[in-house]
Amino acid sequence: MRIAIAQDENRVSEHFGHCQGYAIFDVEDSIIYRRDDLPNPGHEPGRLPVFLAEHGVNLILAGGMGPRAVELFNENGIQVLLGVSGNTDYVAQDYIAGRLSPGKSSCHHEDGGECDGHH
Repeated sequence: MRIAIAQDENRVSEHFGHCQGYAIFDVEDSIIYRRDDLPNPGHEPGRLPVFLAEHGVNLILAGGMGPRAVELFNENGIQVLLGVSGNTDYVAQDYIAGRLSPGKSSCHHEDGGECDGHH
């Protein structure tokens, strides 16, 4: 399994598409055996789902993401968990251990616009 966590510095980003990059964790038998960091290639509609699918990502953890983005990731075979916060390494470990409690997305697109506070 490959897990991508949207990050700003070493913290989970509030908005997946506008983060600095992605911490990519390779997991087998509930053990992280590798971590890579990918820079964000840029926020353009529909690009990130394909980009991360090309990198073999199966699961995304982020603070927030718009509903259309979630749909696009799902169409690319990638599961999405939102409302996540904290240090990226700890979040990955908590997910694997079954201790991660996702919450509500920090991103709201009711009007089809950008996330609150992100333009």
